[in-house]
Amino acid sequence: MASNSSIEWTEATWNPVTGCTKVSPGCKHCYAERMARRLKAMGQPNYANGFALTLQPHMLELPLRWRKPQRIFVNSMSDLFHDDVPLEYILQVFDVMQRAHWHVFQILTKRADRMLALCPSIEWPQNVWMGVSVENDRYVSRIDALCATRAQTRFLSLEPLLGPLPDLKLDGIDWVIVGGESGPGARPMEYDWVIEIMQQC
Repeated sequence: MASNSSIEWTEATWNPVTGCTKVSPGCKHCYAERMARRLKAMGQPNYANGFALTLQPHMLELPLRWRKPQRIFVNSMSDLFHDDVPLEYILQVFDVMQRAHWHVFQILTKRADRMLALCPSIEWPQNVWMGVSVENDRYVSRIDALCATRAQTRFLSLEPLLGPLPDLKLDGIDWVIVGGESGPGARPMEYDWVIEIMQQC
């Protein structure tokens, strides 16, 4: 959708799916939900349904038109492994990523169990980085699921970080992002939590 992203760890965003539902505390102040409401109010046709999960098949081949290689965050406005996204559609997304081999695609999910369950059906191109979000120690099992996939590059998004993560399993993890929450009602992040994560890395 956007060829230039304000997200620090990527260069572009691509949303073949929009909308989502909340699954854990990290979702409470979802930036994508706020943005979807704003885009709907502005009349952006992809957000006519607001933040209701919506497949956007007309967006599928967009990365094939971007000739300059870049890091692309997949579904910054949704979760590719949401239960309501059919496997057939997920495979179409992976097919585009494989064909657009000059880009690096970054997928992030909070639905690690479904990601792992579908893993045998997915061809994992080398240019696809797979990540999971972990906001506090109740959700570290998502890391185990990630490490059990065949993704060649695996990463963690520890944001919004809502508590300490003293015993991270980092074998098989290539990259870790840490961040606090921003926007209305943002919950605090402790400096010591970040330092502890950095030391583990």
